[in-house]
Amino acid sequence: MNITSTITNTLRIIYAGTPEFSVPALRALIDSQHEVIAVYTQPDRPAGRGRKITFSPVKQQAIDVGIPVEQPEHLKTKSVQEILRAYQADVMVVAAYGLLLPQVVLDIPTYGCLNIHGSLLPRWRGAAPIQRAIAAGDKETGITIMQMDKGLDTGNILHKSAIAITDTDTGQSIHDALAVQGAKDIVTMINKIDGKRLQGEVQDEQYATYAHKLTKEEANIDWNDTARNIDYKVRAFSPRPIAYTYYHGKPMKIHSTSVKEMSTETLEQPGTVINESKSGIEVSTGQGILRIHRLQMPGKRAMDTVSFLNGRSLESAKFQSN
Repeated sequence: MNITSTITNTLRIIYAGTPEFSVPALRALIDSQHEVIAVYTQPDRPAGRGRKITFSPVKQQAIDVGIPVEQPEHLKTKSVQEILRAYQADVMVVAAYGLLLPQVVLDIPTYGCLNIHGSLLPRWRGAAPIQRAIAAGDKETGITIMQMDKGLDTGNILHKSAIAITDTDTGQSIHDALAVQGAKDIVTMINKIDGKRLQGEVQDEQYATYAHKLTKEEANIDWNDTARNIDYKVRAFSPRPIAYTYYHGKPMKIHSTSVKEMSTETLEQPGTVINESKSGIEVSTGQGILRIHRLQMPGKRAMDTVSFLNGRSLESAKFQSN
């Protein structure tokens, strides 16, 4: 990559993001030598049990430090585009914004739009790259800083930072690690802009994969799958939408698991509880034994298995996929 220069002036930045993942990078840019002149985030929406209208984490951060906030429903109309153009931004930084940027918007900032993406592109383009990497059993993931184009996560790669995915990592732990890494990397790349757009590497399409949005339906555990694949799913879908199974016809959430062993011998019908102890509730799968460490019965709070088994037993219980 041909990126060697160092910034000698202050850039005017528009920041576009919505969820908690986007907040560390916004904070880092606010604390940098540059000026965040406006924040774009999705419109306020109802959230929680009370369906109360709630600010996005990015909007709240912007309000806390007095940065103007724009919340258009989309960026397709000329009136919205003119408001963005009037900010006279040098660069726009995008992190999990949730809205598509048409080409006219990509062309408005002097140095274009840079995206903070939570995968090692071109692997896992799309909405859920963190969870898909864990669910697929990937051994590493990372942050890619990309020069945005009109495609979905198809722009030239400016910088990559890899992190390992361990056997205990969850969607939450990788999310948090990548949010911090993305904050570091975007400031580094913004500092390299010096009078012209950064030049990066074209993505190799033969390695591209797509990270579809997570659905509640696919969080349903198939006990005919291997213990390892089920463990990947449980960890990927934590803390949301949370993997689940059915016990006596009612959904039971599975928050934490591990693989006891990957023996090919089938001890019991998949989904059958074959043992329970302080080490966990052991369940037979299509291949191997899965240990459940934290679970949640319908209408109850989540509990570790030691607390759950205090006064009750799941010995010989059979979990169903639906």
